[in-house]
Amino acid sequence: MAIETERKGRIFVIRINRPDALNALDVESMRTFNERLREFRDDPDLLVAVITANGERAFCTGADLKKTLPPETSFVEAYFHPYERSVDEGLYVRAITISDLRINKPLIAAVNGHALGGGAEIALDCDLRIASENATFGLPEPRWASVPAVGGVSKLLRAVPRAVAMQMILTGDRIDATEAHRVGLVSEVVSADRLLDRALELANRIAANGPLAIKSLKTLAARTDDLSLTKSVELEQLLWGLLRDTEDRVEGRIAFAERRAPEYRGR
Repeated sequence: MAIETERKGRIFVIRINRPDALNALDVESMRTFNERLREFRDDPDLLVAVITANGERAFCTGADLKKTLPPETSFVEAYFHPYERSVDEGLYVRAITISDLRINKPLIAAVNGHALGGGAEIALDCDLRIASENATFGLPEPRWASVPAVGGVSKLLRAVPRAVAMQMILTGDRIDATEAHRVGLVSEVVSADRLLDRALELANRIAANGPLAIKSLKTLAARTDDLSLTKSVELEQLLWGLLRDTEDRVEGRIAFAERRAPEYRGR
C-alpha cells in the first residue's frame, strides 16, 4: 500500500510507502493520504498523529512528476467542482492540503531524507517537525516552471526568517537538517534510527495532557497568527473560560493534590 497506518495506543502513525519513487505521491496515493488524515481527525480515540515515511532516502518529494501531467479538463472547470471530482480532473493538490481538513489535533512530521515540494509542504502543515541527520528541505517548484500550491510560500515565510525563506523559494535550493534546526524549521535533529522513537515519545507526552486543552492550544496557535496582541489575549481568555469548568480541568487539580497521574476523559 502506498499509504500505511498503524495505531499505537492513542497515537496514529501514517507512513508514506513509495520508497522506490522517493515517496513521491501519485494522485491515488494523495487521495488515500487524505482519507487517512480524515480517519484520524474523526476518531475520538486518536489524539496525536505522526506522519513519516518508509525508506532511507526521502520523506516525500511531492507530486510524482511522471503521473501528474496536466489533464484535458481546464483548471477553471476543476476549480469550481467538488473535492472528489476536482481531484480527478487534475486539481490533485487539494488531496494533500492538510489545512483544508481543519484537524484540531496535533500532527508531528518525522522527516527522514528529502522533504521537497509537496513533501516539504506536508511537513510545514504539521505542528511539530523533527528531522533525521540526513534530512533536507526545499521547494524546487520554480525549477520545473511551477510554484508551491499547498501553502508552501506562506507557511515557510511564517516558519523561518524571511530572508532564508525567500532564498529557498526563489532559487529552489534545499537546506540540510543542521540548517533547518538553526533557522527554526525543525525543533530537533536526531539519528535516523531514533527518529520514529523520538516522534512517538513526543506524541505520547502530548497525548498524556488534557485533550480539550491540547485542541484549544492548537486552535489558539492557528487563529492568533494575524491577530493583534489584544485580540490574541482576548481569545486566550475565552478558551480558558471554556475549559475552566470541564471535568478534565477539575481532575487535573485533584490529581495534582493527590500526587498521582491525572486520568483525562476529554470532557
